[in-house]
Amino acid sequence: MERDRTRIGVIGLGNMGSAHAGYLARGEVPGAVLAAVADCAEARLGWAREQLGEGVRTYGSAQELFDSGEVDAVLIATPHYAHPDEAQAAFRAGLHVLIEKPAGVYTKQVRQMNEAAAASGLVFAIMYNQRMNPLYRKMRELIADGELGELRRINWIITDWYRSQSYYDSGGWRATWAGEGGGVLMNQSPHNLDLFQWITGLMPSRIRAFCGFGKHRSIEVENDVTAYAEYENGATGVFIASTCDAPGTNRLEISGERGKLVAEDGKLTFWRLRESEPEFNRTYQGGFGAPEAWRIDIPLAAGDPQHHRAVTRGWVDAIRTGAPLAAPGEEGIRGLELCNAMLLSAWTDGWVELPVDEERYVKALQERIAASSSRKDPEAAGVPLEGKGTP
Repeated sequence: MERDRTRIGVIGLGNMGSAHAGYLARGEVPGAVLAAVADCAEARLGWAREQLGEGVRTYGSAQELFDSGEVDAVLIATPHYAHPDEAQAAFRAGLHVLIEKPAGVYTKQVRQMNEAAAASGLVFAIMYNQRMNPLYRKMRELIADGELGELRRINWIITDWYRSQSYYDSGGWRATWAGEGGGVLMNQSPHNLDLFQWITGLMPSRIRAFCGFGKHRSIEVENDVTAYAEYENGATGVFIASTCDAPGTNRLEISGERGKLVAEDGKLTFWRLRESEPEFNRTYQGGFGAPEAWRIDIPLAAGDPQHHRAVTRGWVDAIRTGAPLAAPGEEGIRGLELCNAMLLSAWTDGWVELPVDEERYVKALQERIAASSSRKDPEAAGVPLEGKGTP
């Protein structure tokens, strides 16, 4: 194995893990080489031996790979519950870590992972590949530069996550509390929940959410969500997500004192006020009227269309040169906290203050895991019933 390149191991060879292993094996990440993979299914290891090349070692468990001495860093793409425990085991083995989203299922578990990462001194990243999207990067840049002034409203309707019943029926772990720990918030929308706070730089002070559990589908988790958020500065936000709307919508609108940004259909529009709303309101004497607004179609920089590969490349650069990470692993807890707050609000039919009461959330989740349909078939769930450990 070449020691002048960072040796990567991929843990989990499902859809995403196989894709990561593929571009690494093809040499598409400079400075990195795929050295090993691990999966508990022999069929997936057989696929790896056929598709990834003779130089890639295969292991039947994550711990075997951690102990092998064959890798410098690992990319973890296993079921949600396993991410924190496997990351901590990797840190103990002296390995850098990149985890797939979500960071975990509940913030208490992820907070422990973050503490282990900080103590290790190793490079820790999360696969928030949408942070590499030029559209969202430009929105964040404009807001950070003060182009909107103080933010007032954040609205995201993200209902183009359509999933049929056959999708949910394709695996016993899917759409179950024991298998995935949630539905649209935990599986489809982690990127959106991350961007909801990353683009603006704001976390809500409290959330009130309404969730449909198994709405129009035979599943036990949430697949239709409407959440209302309040912020310390008086701003408000609405987050709507669904897997049963057809056709769906993906529209993000952020308003401030100096106008609004609208992201839709891959385009970014800035409605810029010639005069800020507070100044107009203070001086205008004409009764009916509104500040003059200019429509500006914001040009977007070209980016790597393979956003996942771009995150991996940034992680490898951070390992090799100390370059800053676009998605530090410790930041995975923020979007997850929004998810936990929304679910807890729906379960308790009330407001939830942030930070979330972690013990209360874990207790409520464990009650649902105890009744989860995937408990009837632990192997189908893919994780231990208590939601801990390394599968």
